[in-house]
Amino acid sequence: MLSYLSYTVVAALLMTCHALCNCPGAPGRAGLKGQPRLPRLRDFLDTGFHSSLVNLKYQLSRLEGVLALDGKIKVVGEKILASNGKEVDFESALESCEEAGGTLATPVNEEENKAILGIVKQYNRYAYLGIKEGETSGEFMDINGTPLNYTKWHQNEPNGKGRENCVEMYSDGTWNDKKCNLNRLTICEF
Repeated sequence: MLSYLSYTVVAALLMTCHALCNCPGAPGRAGLKGQPRLPRLRDFLDTGFHSSLVNLKYQLSRLEGVLALDGKIKVVGEKILASNGKEVDFESALESCEEAGGTLATPVNEEENKAILGIVKQYNRYAYLGIKEGETSGEFMDINGTPLNYTKWHQNEPNGKGRENCVEMYSDGTWNDKKCNLNRLTICEF
């Protein structure tokens, strides 16, 4: 089974190869009238390698379909959300996502919040979000230190006043500030 990182890298490579080999206007298509035809990536690949790429692309699309049907991954906008179903503390969840080539899921709009909520409901577990309290009490930011433009705080939250530095998503899609040492569901975004 491919790791999340392998899956992401291979998928990106296949999309690039597809764009270079098959898209109108991509290298390899005839240019303006009288201009020489540029070689296609396919021209440089031997038949066996090209067949292997096509087969790999087919297998990955089937795997993605199975995982999507099973609810293990969700695609929302440009993001892929995935959970391994494990409950760990905040630092372990973040480390697990980063090892896989992503980060903890951080919704930036209602659509993404609903997609994360779908995974929370599937596992019936609260989940950590990629949001932490900054140096100023009550000021929350994403993992990269960027202020939040979208929030979905539960009524009267956040209320930890510097004692609850992480954020969890409840099973209704609202957020709560919480201590970082509790075990919560890991949901990564790629």
